[in-house]
Amino acid sequence: MLSWSVTFLVLALIAAVLGFGGIAGAAAGIAKTLFFIFLVLLVVSAIFGAVRGRPPV
Repeated sequence: MLSWSVTFLVLALIAAVLGFGGIAGAAAGIAKTLFFIFLVLLVVSAIFGAVRGRPPV
């Protein structure tokens, strides 16, 4: 999921450089949303791993 976030971020940067403001804004919004979903899933995964007693890798 983090790779999708980076992909949309790069797409937003390219669109912004080329002057496509609407597409750049939408792609940046998608990238930000995916990044925060990734962070939430990372925290939930770490909590469940700690509760189950497995050490972090």
